[in-house]
Amino acid sequence: MDKEKKTIKEKYVEAIGRRKTSTARVRLFESTKANFVVNGIDAKEYFKTEEEKRLIQDPIIKGLPTSKAGLKWSVEVKISGGGIHSQAEAVRHGLSRAFVLYDAELRGSMKSLGYLKRDPRSKERRKFGLKKARKAPKWSKR
Repeated sequence: MDKEKKTIKEKYVEAIGRRKTSTARVRLFESTKANFVVNGIDAKEYFKTEEEKRLIQDPIIKGLPTSKAGLKWSVEVKISGGGIHSQAEAVRHGLSRAFVLYDAELRGSMKSLGYLKRDPRSKERRKFGLKKARKAPKWSKR
């Protein structure tokens, strides 16, 4: 019963970010303390390398103006599919989209940083008669 009241009382913004085969569902809460949870685990434990940690923090650090950056944000993310780096980029995409839904004025800054563009590059499928997507078997005349 207590948990139901909590979810009804707390308002959040939800957005989806994608990269390759990774999908990240991001929920953004205004909070009294900063919190970043990915699949039920703290983000610093889930993303091990410094580059991945920087990727997920970029929309908060670079994208927000100083007036909004002072606010504390609680972020909950559910990720599925892809590799760990692809997941980090999907979180960045979803978090940027959530901030734009929260405040439409942030769209210009997020767009200029390139965080709102979904990176469409993904692995090309293997074609019949080839060894890989484009690698053909060795050709001989006779």
